[in-house]
Amino acid sequence: MEITEKNKITDKEYWDNYWSNYQYDKVPEKVVFEKYIPLLAESENFIEIGGFPGVFATTFFRRGIKDVTILDYYINKKIVRNFEQINGLPPETIKCIESDFFAFSSDKKYDVVFSYGFIEHFENTQDVISRHIDMLSDKGKLLILIPNFLGLNGMIQRKFDRQNLDAHNLKSMEIPYIEKIMNQFNFSDVVVEYIGKPMLWLEPKPENIKKRKWIKMLSYVVKLFPFKGKYLSPFIAIYARK
Repeated sequence: MEITEKNKITDKEYWDNYWSNYQYDKVPEKVVFEKYIPLLAESENFIEIGGFPGVFATTFFRRGIKDVTILDYYINKKIVRNFEQINGLPPETIKCIESDFFAFSSDKKYDVVFSYGFIEHFENTQDVISRHIDMLSDKGKLLILIPNFLGLNGMIQRKFDRQNLDAHNLKSMEIPYIEKIMNQFNFSDVVVEYIGKPMLWLEPKPENIKKRKWIKMLSYVVKLFPFKGKYLSPFIAIYARK
């Protein structure tokens, strides 16, 4: 299916504003998708779609994949190199491809194709997933993380940051819808599930500074109710293996 600009919910101005407010720091030792790391870490190469500035490229490099690449249509290489330095990576570790994902093509295939908070910014979820799959090698594994805004966290976004909520395709967060899409592809294993301890957040925009403080406090409270599901789980994971 031909993809036009209409498929995009966000534009370059949105991401210019987003990254201008982003707070860079050291990458944490553990990640929300920790259970999937052993299934991926022995792979030879890795690419993250929408991967700037390299947070998860750093994670997978540390876990043993030495060939790591990010593909994003917004990349500031100075920031990537600073990010490598902050996190103790050798210079030029993270390969950068600055390109519109829908215009990008390459003969190279990857053992791990990963994205985090990417596919929900587009209207045609099936097409975006399909394009991830097209980049997999013969032994490739797919891992996609999507924020869950269909529960309590979505209520927070709707109340305090409607602009951010409107930048997301909520349909892409419906597990039966995702499962229906994934069943159309020939994979050995497919898992679509809620993951992560309950967590609430607001994006680090200047206008959210005061609100973020008490949202963080509320987040500590909901962590006391570690129930997995639509209303409290912060993320949805899609894992598939060829």
